[in-house]
Amino acid sequence: MAREKQTKFITKDILDSSIKGAFQKLDPRYMIKNPVMFVVEIGFFITLVLSIFPTVFGDGSDLRIYNIVVTVILFVTILFANFAESVAEGRGKAQAETLKKTKKDTTARLLDKNGKDTVIPASQLKKGDVVLVKTGELIPNDGEVIEGIASVDESAITGESAPVTREAGGDFSSVTGGTTVVSDWLKIRITSEPGQSFLDKMISLVEGASRQKTPNEIALNTLLVSLTIVFLIVVVTLHCFADYTQTRIPISTLIALLVCLIPTTIGGLLSAIGIAGMDRVTRFNVIAMSGKAVEACGDVDTMILDKTGTITYGNRLAAEFYPVKGISKEDLIDYAVMTSLKDSTPEGKSVVELADTMGTRIDPSTADQMEFVEFTAQTKMSGVNLSNGMEVRKGASEAIKARVAELNGTIPEDLEEIVTKISKLGGTPLVVCAGNVIYGVIYLKDTVKPGLTERFERLRQIGIKTIMCTGDNPLTAATIAKEAGVDGFIAECKPEDKIEAIKKEQLEGKIVAMTGDGTNDAPALAQADVGLAMNSGTAAAKEAANMVDLDSDPTKILEVVEIGKQLLITRGSLTTFSIANDVAKYFAIIPAMFMMVIPQMERLNIMGLSSPYSAILSALIFNALIIPGLIPIAMRGVKYRPMSSERMLLKNMGIYGVGGIIVPFIGIKIIDLLIAPLVGMMGL
Repeated sequence: MAREKQTKFITKDILDSSIKGAFQKLDPRYMIKNPVMFVVEIGFFITLVLSIFPTVFGDGSDLRIYNIVVTVILFVTILFANFAESVAEGRGKAQAETLKKTKKDTTARLLDKNGKDTVIPASQLKKGDVVLVKTGELIPNDGEVIEGIASVDESAITGESAPVTREAGGDFSSVTGGTTVVSDWLKIRITSEPGQSFLDKMISLVEGASRQKTPNEIALNTLLVSLTIVFLIVVVTLHCFADYTQTRIPISTLIALLVCLIPTTIGGLLSAIGIAGMDRVTRFNVIAMSGKAVEACGDVDTMILDKTGTITYGNRLAAEFYPVKGISKEDLIDYAVMTSLKDSTPEGKSVVELADTMGTRIDPSTADQMEFVEFTAQTKMSGVNLSNGMEVRKGASEAIKARVAELNGTIPEDLEEIVTKISKLGGTPLVVCAGNVIYGVIYLKDTVKPGLTERFERLRQIGIKTIMCTGDNPLTAATIAKEAGVDGFIAECKPEDKIEAIKKEQLEGKIVAMTGDGTNDAPALAQADVGLAMNSGTAAAKEAANMVDLDSDPTKILEVVEIGKQLLITRGSLTTFSIANDVAKYFAIIPAMFMMVIPQMERLNIMGLSSPYSAILSALIFNALIIPGLIPIAMRGVKYRPMSSERMLLKNMGIYGVGGIIVPFIGIKIIDLLIAPLVGMMGL
């Protein structure tokens, strides 16, 4: 199960760096990247000029103090927006510093074509170089094991204290730079250039250095720019109306109105939301190659999962012994133990352990008197040859039946019934025979991971379909699928079948997520919209995916999907809140501006604000304060619960839409009550 690393929301170091960053981001060259806040900054510069030269645009000199107050509030608004982004970046940088500690200046034992080693700085290693890493040494860079087997301590990267086994070939050949070999040795082919390892990418990602705006973020930014332009036209038009009614509106008031009406709240928080979303992913030890991948997770409709190691534990363990008719259970257990005493596989060990609990008559010391026959893909059986010439075997039903038939033995009538029964239970039947006599069947159970059924139900509630892929026969696959609670399954699945399944879903306009670790999974990982590769897997799988899980937990894709959903919901909720805010601020400012000239406008002053200037300043102050007030929500995300999209929309509209209208009415009124005496003292 994925573990989110618990950290304080904001530390003293993050606070200090964020305050510094807020001032550094005032550079117009940086601010122009955020058009909404750039408009606010332009307004700040204009009101700053008016504070020094109040009559430059034809306004009265008595407005100097008012202009200064507006200038200060606008400056604070910009600082708060920059502060929000800096907090998000600061949390990432704090995490990056922790990761950097794992990157030590180390050396590498480079092997030439003749096998001679040369010690060089790890920074000089190139892709394709072969290095030798011995016990106690750091793995210098990401690579693939080409020779050897060893235990590797990955705690510096994953936080997992238990060492993991890495070996040449198979799906556990990949190693990460910065991890330590704790036993034996490994010969590793480097698969990344200096500065391009997964650890480097993660550091760059959490620092925000390589973060690019996602398509959804760009689309929302375009919407915000459009709204800003619309309200700019509205304010200019309003100035014309004011001239027509012979109402003199100060330039600083028009700027304040513009700042209050444009979506400054979401404009100030948009970047912070995106950075925080990426931050939440990395805290689950997942490297996202892009922000687009995280967002795509939020739109996932279908999830493709391997069975073995994802839905089930993978190691099938003995659960029961079923003797055939005419054979005692004790005899079956004894012969099953004989075949398993020297079988070091988890299955073999589980047979001995289960037999011990049931009372076997076989002494483990007799194993030395037996000749062990290992399992092969050709024979599909293993066993022992006894000193008296008896050959005892356990293996696949068809293989054992063929062997017994070859030895002129008889196939028990109830054997097929027992085998079918076990298959229907989702297990694997291992038939046991001694000579040409079949004694019974060992039931190997493939156990579904606890809690998965509930998690699949959670996904079903939010409309995500789950499909299990397995090489098992349809009968076994159906049983496991039912027990796990997945929506569908593909039995006897080959790599090309996974691709076809993904393409089929995509043709229906669905976003598909896939998890895998082997080279055979690479094509499917590349085809899927969200491909989550295991760090323990092959280099081909990691290169094909757009996300890599450093913990190598295939079920983590469930958490990643929820993070993506949370990112999208957070952005949508705060956008709704921001636009709803504008409605309230409109009713606060517009009536106040005109009620002195047009008495009928007094009816729209539903807040009962004390004066036009008090109303404008109250709305402006509220506009500034709401940004830092929403920073915790932007950082932590809106709490997400599985439900239909319709219910979610109604709920968020109720909370952030209606709330976004009510909160400003209350907030602006309170601020107005507090500042009204001060405004009166200024003579406004």
